[in-house]
Amino acid sequence: MSRDKPPRTRESTPSFLEQARDELFSHILRCGVLQAVPDDQKEWFDDTMEYLAERYEGLSEAQLTEIRRLGERYCQPVIQHNETVGAPN
Repeated sequence: MSRDKPPRTRESTPSFLEQARDELFSHILRCGVLQAVPDDQKEWFDDTMEYLAERYEGLSEAQLTEIRRLGERYCQPVIQHNETVGAPN
């Protein structure tokens, strides 16, 4: 008896959008922008997005805006909730 094996799938190549997003997150982690003050973060994002726009020329303005929005959200601090779930009031 032979067992049916699932068909092999090729790993797909990431799109330019995915590559640019991943590169932005990599830069965020390496450059210490998470600890920067908001004004410095804005300047860093301005410079980095200009670089990414040149590197990934095929991306539209809307795609670059979306990537920046994702990066900025990633840099925001986690919201702390003071209430414990299920705790009596």
